[in-house]
Amino acid sequence: MQKYLYIAVGGALGALARYWVGVAVTGRMGTRFPYGTFVINMTACVIIGFSLTFLSRRAGLNPAWRYLVPVGFVGAYSTFSTYEWETLAELRSGAFSLAALYAFSSLVLGLVAVWCGILLAETLG
Repeated sequence: MQKYLYIAVGGALGALARYWVGVAVTGRMGTRFPYGTFVINMTACVIIGFSLTFLSRRAGLNPAWRYLVPVGFVGAYSTFSTYEWETLAELRSGAFSLAALYAFSSLVLGLVAVWCGILLAETLG
């Protein structure tokens, strides 16, 4: 039950950070390009890369940190970093075809899914 509390706290902090970073970056850079989302995604990639590597090398740390940071915080902050982590993991293991399939299908099918969601909303609304 305690892990759910860590995930919830991390998630709340991640959601607040996502909002704050998005507003701050967009306020400075404008909306011509989605700078806020881009900065969020790139910083999430750094955070997940650091936290998962750091936590895996520090066996003595409380496992709750894994729920708080990469699952809770990063999960609410951005899921793009998880997609990148998983793609890189496949590349590092030598599964180049699987990594390419995952990256390409996530991009293309994600765009199709968003388009389907738009069509559904337009049809119903």
